[in-house]
This record gives sequence, structure tokens and C-alpha cells, in this order.
Amino acid sequence: MSRPPHATRGRYAPPAARRVLTATSVDGSRLHTEIHGPEGAPAVVLAHGWTCSTAFWAPVIRELAADHKVVVYDQRGHGRSPAAGPGGYSTEALADDLEAILADALEPGERAVLAGHSMGGMTAMAAARRPGLRERAAAILLCSTGAADLAAESRVIPLRSPGARRFAHRAVLGSRAPLGPVTPPAKRVLKYATMGPRATPEQVEACARIVHSCPVGVRAQWGKVLAGLELTGEVARLNVPTAILQGTADRLTPVVLARRLASVLPDCLGLTELPGLGHMTPIEAPDVVTGKIRELVRNHLTAAAPEPAALAPQQKTKARRAGEAKEKTA
Repeated sequence: MSRPPHATRGRYAPPAARRVLTATSVDGSRLHTEIHGPEGAPAVVLAHGWTCSTAFWAPVIRELAADHKVVVYDQRGHGRSPAAGPGGYSTEALADDLEAILADALEPGERAVLAGHSMGGMTAMAAARRPGLRERAAAILLCSTGAADLAAESRVIPLRSPGARRFAHRAVLGSRAPLGPVTPPAKRVLKYATMGPRATPEQVEACARIVHSCPVGVRAQWGKVLAGLELTGEVARLNVPTAILQGTADRLTPVVLARRLASVLPDCLGLTELPGLGHMTPIEAPDVVTGKIRELVRNHLTAAAPEPAALAPQQKTKARRAGEAKEKTA
């Protein structure tokens, strides 16, 4: 009997969803979608990265679902979402899928904070000009991602020349070689390529089981998309308040890519660099990711309580007179 493609207990085990639905994209692709947390609470939508699944967000979901409506979905071909047909792998498809999720999982008029990790962040960038994103996204968090030049800037294969790195990484991204079982050597390779030096054995195990379960063909198809990624123009049109989180030890999408994003985004809320962290920030530092999402919800989604200055003139007069009376009797 094969092992499940995720941790089955502890912080990194996916919690049970309150509701499961299947969203349908414009080309008919079906997207496994889960809703966690109380209905009517502030909404958060989480988009995972290349070779991952909804299980990747487990520790973040566990924290946020206490008082947020949390929507997570499997990108096409990942997790429980079927693989796309010919021509179904592109940044346009990612944007189509995100619009479908926002339309199907949110109530009419409901807005949300969107958090995307790696390819999930690229999904938000690809949808920058889409009406669905503009109408639904109150703010965005980009974790460990980039808009262009991934193959040339990646440091998984530490070659000096950008041209040599581009050639080598494109070959790796598009490879159909099976990853095989999750063994100690395989976990060491995955930790080197995707995680920081302080990642715990439990975190490495959780990531390895998710990544190794991604179908070879799906991994290769999306890898080719990432190898030729160019979304800089879309980033410049992402007119939504956007924060960036980035590990300084990220070899897959190095910090230089995050700094470029910060320089192009029209409404950048800042870049937070996390010393010593690798690419898998939602698993390596779930508390930091959750804290940033909560901050975005608080500042850009949740209605603020009325300030005293917003009181009607009659109420202000009553408050002033009450204060004066109190001073006289003191």
C-alpha cells in the first residue's frame, strides 16, 4: 500500500475541510477546492507552487482557519486536480483558474486577501489585468517567487555564467525523470535545492512527500512554463496592495528576484527578507507567513471600527459636555 502524499499527523498534516467543491476553469479544467474556517469570517485565498498541493499550506490553514474563511485549491495537474489537456499549461491558464476559484469559492461581492507561493505568486501576477482579481483581491502576499529570468538567476546548479545556469536549469525544469521514493538521499537533495539550512527533519519530510507525489508529466509541463516565464509587464499592472516575503537562502527563486518585484510593483507594501530561510517559506516559517496574512487582512480587508472623530456633531457636543461636567465635580 502506497503512503499518502502528505503528512498524516502533527502540524504539517492537512486539516479536514469544512466544505469541498470543484471549480471549473474556462477550458473545462476541474480544480479541487477546499474551504476551511467559519463562513462569514474574513476570507483568504491560498495558491500553492510548482509540484505542491493544498497540503503544502497545512500549518498556515491550521492557524488562520480559527477566525478566517480559508480557500485553498490544487493547481491544475497537482494534488486532486486532474492534469490539463494539450495546450493547457501556460500563465494564462493559471490566471483563468484563479478567476474560477474566486468566482466559485467566494460569495457575490466578497473580497479576500490572496497569498501565493512560488508559482502561486506567479498566478497572481498573471491575473493582474483580470477583472476577477481586481474586483476580489483586497491585498496580495507574494512568497518566494519571481516574475522572470528564473532559469538564469536560480542557484540550484551553482554555475558562474547566467547563460550556463539558464541552460542547465531549463533542462532540470523540463525533465521527466522520476523522483522516486522519499528516501534519506532524496530528502537531502530536496533540502539542498528548496529549503534553508535550519529546516527541520519534519519540515523536510513534509515537503518531500508532497513534491515527490507530483506526476512526472505535470511537473515537466509546468517546469517548461517556469523556464520561459516573463511576467514583468503584468507585475507593473498589479494595482493591488502587495507585500513580499523572501528567504535569503532561497536557491530556486533567489532574493534578487524579490527585489526586482519590489521595484516594479505599483503598490508595494514592502519586502521582508527572512535570513537563512529557503524557498519553502509557508512550511519553513508558517508563523511569519500567517502573521503577514493577518496584517494584510487587518489593514486592507477588515472594516475598521469608527474613530471618535467620526462621531456626529451632536454626539461630539454631548461627549464634550460630559467631560466638562466630570472635570467640575473632580
